[in-house]
Amino acid sequence: MTGLEYVNEVLRKYAVNPNKAVQYHKFFSPYIEEWANGLVDIKISGSSKKGTAVSSGTDVDLFISITSTSNDTLCDLYSSLFSYMTNKGFKARKQNVSIGIDYNSDQIDLVPGRRQSQYGNDHSLYVSKKNSWTKTNIDIHILEVSKSNRLDEIKLTKIWRNLNELDFPSFYLELVVIEALYNCKIGATDVNFLKILNFIADSLESKVYYDPANTNNCISDQIGTSEKRKLANAAKNSASQQYWKDIVT
Repeated sequence: MTGLEYVNEVLRKYAVNPNKAVQYHKFFSPYIEEWANGLVDIKISGSSKKGTAVSSGTDVDLFISITSTSNDTLCDLYSSLFSYMTNKGFKARKQNVSIGIDYNSDQIDLVPGRRQSQYGNDHSLYVSKKNSWTKTNIDIHILEVSKSNRLDEIKLTKIWRNLNELDFPSFYLELVVIEALYNCKIGATDVNFLKILNFIADSLESKVYYDPANTNNCISDQIGTSEKRKLANAAKNSASQQYWKDIVT
């Protein structure tokens, strides 16, 4: 088996049901509609929409757009969504910008955001770790990744991250992969994945990444120096392995 055949087999192993996100959107929408005051839209977002989802990671992200005229603070939106879902009997937990739901062995992330104006797709999100807020635009994120021609390499990197239990936020990871493979051959997934590992090993700690939807939001600040060093060391170790089964499986 060639390296390309091997990594393609791994990708098939961790493939997700493309209908799952649509099914959960339909299932959770009535709950969100009942909770929300000033609901604009409920969008499938994150890895499911970008085409980078793997079965070992978050299954579905639902972005909840609330009108810019809402009187609720961002913290209130975030906290009240958590309370509502908990009171409805769901196993919910507070995450950095989302409410995580475990349901039927799947993980669903509900992300409440308030539009910054009555026009456009810029939103403000509550950031619980900092008790602050940030601006984002999920449509820009989705376009940035989905049109990158690096979806398989991104999925492999996520599988590798999950197997090694590493802290590497998904959008940060996606931006790293896209830069690591700048001008590299499309379709050479096995060769490209090794380039990604070497890039993480050699450059991750010194590289800075900003949100393309908000240059004031430093994506690479989502994890600290120690976690970046842990990622670099893990990537160096994986890249040095002789057999694919010792890198990703």
